[in-house]
Amino acid sequence: MSQYWPFSGLTRYGALRERLIVSLDLGDRRAALKMVDQLGRLVGMFKIGKQLFVSGGPELVREVRRRGAEVFLDLKFHDTPRALMRTALEATRLGVRMFDVHLNGHGESVAKVRAEINRLCQNEGLRKPHIVAVAMLMGVTREGAESLVSPGLDGMVELARHAATAGLDGVFTSAQGAPRIRNICGRRFIIVTPLPCLRDGANEFVDGAAAIQAGADFLVVGSPIWKASEPVRAVREIVDQIDRGLRSAPPTGLLTVIPRHH
Repeated sequence: MSQYWPFSGLTRYGALRERLIVSLDLGDRRAALKMVDQLGRLVGMFKIGKQLFVSGGPELVREVRRRGAEVFLDLKFHDTPRALMRTALEATRLGVRMFDVHLNGHGESVAKVRAEINRLCQNEGLRKPHIVAVAMLMGVTREGAESLVSPGLDGMVELARHAATAGLDGVFTSAQGAPRIRNICGRRFIIVTPLPCLRDGANEFVDGAAAIQAGADFLVVGSPIWKASEPVRAVREIVDQIDRGLRSAPPTGLLTVIPRHH
């Protein structure tokens, strides 16, 4: 196992949990912060989407950060080049660990955003956030669980290629495209995958182990944790799935996990 997990300064469980992102989007501000208090030391990041951000605003991100937790700001930025630049810089100043954008043919603009963020972080001593491109749209599946509808496997792979060319860090996509994206974009390209996620061509759902085995770097989980009678237990079960996926995945399917920084 050590050949697949060459991280120094992280316990085994600590390294595994860094791959788990818990979505806060199923609750309001109070419920979201309660979830952060309960799970903050057990997971890698918390995802804040559009609805929760509209109700809680930037101050909610600051509250989560003050609790020592990391944030994936899932606002799917999509605007004119100038507006995109300004919002991306403000997200960086908020201290989020990751945020996502829509490419939609604007790879050159996004590349400029990446370069400007690098300059901002260097000038102001800020941490560089990881920028991922959105390769699907949010939808709802059985029992209200979050899922993502992909633009087709070829479309996901092509978008990932453009994201890598633009200097982005990865993509937010389904597990189905992970193996091909990994082969094309390399071992350091981040793949963020939502759970539950429908298996391609089948009326069944991919679990955490299968998603990691396919090449996913991070798993975004909402309903299975929010609806659990014991959220802490649910988190540990998902971390166990991550462990099983890592044990059965080939070395080339694994990426460098982003360590937590406080």
